[in-house]
Amino acid sequence: MTVRVPFRAVPLDLEDVQYDYGPDSSPRPGVPAGETIELRLDDSTVFPGTSRKVWIHVPAAYDPAEPAGLTVFQDGWWYLDPEGDVRGGIVLDNLVHHGEIPVTIGVFVDPGVFEDRDDPDERKNRNAEYDAADDRYATFLLTEVIPEVRRRYTVSDDPDRWGIAGGSCGGNCSFTVAWHLPDRFRRVLCFLSSFAQMPDGNPYPALLAGTPRKPLRIFLQAGHRDSGWDEPEHNWLAENLRVAAALAETGYDFRLVLGDGGHSPNHAGVLLPDALRWLWRTAR
Repeated sequence: MTVRVPFRAVPLDLEDVQYDYGPDSSPRPGVPAGETIELRLDDSTVFPGTSRKVWIHVPAAYDPAEPAGLTVFQDGWWYLDPEGDVRGGIVLDNLVHHGEIPVTIGVFVDPGVFEDRDDPDERKNRNAEYDAADDRYATFLLTEVIPEVRRRYTVSDDPDRWGIAGGSCGGNCSFTVAWHLPDRFRRVLCFLSSFAQMPDGNPYPALLAGTPRKPLRIFLQAGHRDSGWDEPEHNWLAENLRVAAALAETGYDFRLVLGDGGHSPNHAGVLLPDALRWLWRTAR
């Protein structure tokens, strides 16, 4: 079936671009707001010494008798904030209420901080957690975060109903989690991923080329003027395009959306409703 797309002029200035939000990024009439609870996690085993907050957002349609799916969002409050750029809880409420995605619990996880350190930079553990290519963060989610969700709510065991999402460092983090745990997280959402700043370089083009295809469905967003877009090294745009090319060459079920503007979450927030619809569509 042919899809007709309304005409929209392409902006001539690629730098300072702001996208307008669609109706699913604001509370809609007749859609009940879900419940959000806040947790604090201290004394991590995987990341010793860190503390963090986690928010669990449960759409009103959740029924304890019916296991729900879940999607874990990195940079938790930034992605949940109803007045922010992404508004993840509002989007989940709207899509679930209208039957456009299955009932899905959103788990919004802040990066860890070291509360006992005075230096603001030393307090943050975000880059250590998100940019690493190993399985530590995946293990942290599976052994320390998800059990807290399952203690309170009924969650499906079907990996096709588990998603992982994030932007910037959280985007490559989400890719890494799914790469290590494809038997758990199979719906992957990566906005403006910082593959370019992974400590030993972007491993995924080579890994994708040399590894049998994993059962993942992946939505990528990149920006024409993302960080270092015209540089020979540390080029965020180029590294996202390299990952997209490797996904295409190896036959993955993936979608790449290119936008204008720089390293801003605005376009990610605008895309989130359609990205979730696409990730949970029934046909390939």
